[in-house]
Amino acid sequence: MKRFIRTVQNNNLFIKMFLVMVISIISVSVLITFSTFRMSNNLFMETFSITNTKVLSQIKKQFESYSYSVVSRVINVQNNGTIKRLLTLDDISSLEASNSFYTIEDQLERIYSEVPHKANLIVLGKNRRLFNMKYMNWPVSADDLIDHRITQNTKAKPNEILYQFIPDSDITNGSQIIVATKALTERSTNNIYGYVYIPIRERDLRESYEGYTSEGNSILVVDGNGMIISSNEQDLIGRDTQDLLEHAEETEENGLEYQDVHVFGKDYMLLAEALPALDMYLVNLIDKEMVIDNLIDTKEIVLISIGIVLLAVGVVFIISRRMTTSISKLVRQISDMAKYDFSKPVEESGGYEARKIAHAFNYMLNELQEHVEVLLKTQRKQRKSELEALQYQINPHFLYNTLTSVKFLVKEGKKGAAFDTIDALIPLLQNALGNVDETITVEQEVTNIKNYVLINQTRYGDRVKVNTLIAPDCFHYHLPKLVIQPFIENAFFHGFTKKKQGFIQILIAKRDNKLICEVIDTGDGMQIDKIQSNKGKRQLFSGIGIRNVHERIQFLFGHAYGVQVSSELKKGTKVKIVLPLLEEMTKNNTKSKNNAKNDFLHGENF
Repeated sequence: MKRFIRTVQNNNLFIKMFLVMVISIISVSVLITFSTFRMSNNLFMETFSITNTKVLSQIKKQFESYSYSVVSRVINVQNNGTIKRLLTLDDISSLEASNSFYTIEDQLERIYSEVPHKANLIVLGKNRRLFNMKYMNWPVSADDLIDHRITQNTKAKPNEILYQFIPDSDITNGSQIIVATKALTERSTNNIYGYVYIPIRERDLRESYEGYTSEGNSILVVDGNGMIISSNEQDLIGRDTQDLLEHAEETEENGLEYQDVHVFGKDYMLLAEALPALDMYLVNLIDKEMVIDNLIDTKEIVLISIGIVLLAVGVVFIISRRMTTSISKLVRQISDMAKYDFSKPVEESGGYEARKIAHAFNYMLNELQEHVEVLLKTQRKQRKSELEALQYQINPHFLYNTLTSVKFLVKEGKKGAAFDTIDALIPLLQNALGNVDETITVEQEVTNIKNYVLINQTRYGDRVKVNTLIAPDCFHYHLPKLVIQPFIENAFFHGFTKKKQGFIQILIAKRDNKLICEVIDTGDGMQIDKIQSNKGKRQLFSGIGIRNVHERIQFLFGHAYGVQVSSELKKGTKVKIVLPLLEEMTKNNTKSKNNAKNDFLHGENF
């Protein structure tokens, strides 16, 4: 016993590793086998449902096309004065009757030529005159039709086109027929003077979708009363299935791709499409049991899983035995390392696996040291960015010129213009001297732009006009302070040195879940390589160049955002600023946003 205990202690690592690996392999194998069965079933059903959804949509288009054709033919009959005259007159001469019959036959032939393939066209008047364009298809008499339930139902709803099912009987010559019926009425009095019938045999209707069916994959057409009026499963035709209708309505109303149902004593996967124009539902039933039985071989998958487990256990036994000695030695080395002394590497000796682990451990130590250095550099860069952000303040030269302009306005007696200039300067000072880490709304940024433009136009005139176009759904989004204004400033003071007048266009909109701000001027343009050296130029307002704004945006939000500049000499410059959609809201923002929408809905000119 002591010898056994000593052996266990000496091989403690191997035993633990081997047991863990064996249990893991068996567990993973069982879970994978179970998951394979479940995922195979789900994947097959999902794929089957997607394919059959497309099939149903295709069949639905055919039915809708048929419905459209029926409506068109009914309207043609309803609007035909000759047909109406012959169906309403009782006493006419033989010569007049012969001419009328010839005329109506000719006109019905033209109407019938546009009826869907294999459908029929029958017109019946209240005077019991009947015209049957395909008598062999349905040899029905006026007496049979005038008192039939389909005519009575049509009479009760004269303004609707009804689709009604007639089971095989003497009147249908042994065929099952679906008939579209409509009452012919006087426009002024709504009196019924006849009926139009467009019948199609069920077997002819079935041909339009039967090619999409197979064993265990059935198509059923269910009318609004729950009766199956057409199906590739012919024994179901004429059967009343209220539960099937309810399932179809639930699938359509809830927007379900499919649902599992139990009908006709079996479990099915049900897909449904509504045919509102026909007051019908197109139902696809898939026999799940038949499909799943043919999907996978359970016995084969289980045997394969057992074989894989046995092979994996044997390999794990051999490998684990060889690894434990070297790994135990490596563990002792790591345990003997001085606490937090990450610079001391471990000895790379022993077996292949142990050497690899030791090498990876030493590599990790080196990477950790490099990461610490990068982290320190990042912190220093962040502090530097915070210091650079302090440059976002009013340049004294800009403030001096603005106050000088106000002084001259007062001297010239333009007190209103002076007040407007001061009112524009105050919020600019508040915005620039506030916390630079704060964000402001698009609405507030546009207000600052208006104030800035007003001050510059007061000083230099309106030779440069500024237009804004802001999408109404962008006013509530936030953006960092002074990311747009520097580019308007560049356009004012560097874009029109040769050209003496022009336009600056400011566009703000939401695209691809990003806030896009564009500043476009029609000025002198510049070379792109000169833009990169923009950092050293004197800026009259913000002191921040294009590169600083770009780096600031990327520092805050990542490399997916920033500034893009394109320019063409003598044509102008376009600056595109890409920002994330920040949803942070401020108090009373909703009210001010609504007021701003009225000003900027169609753009505003300064």
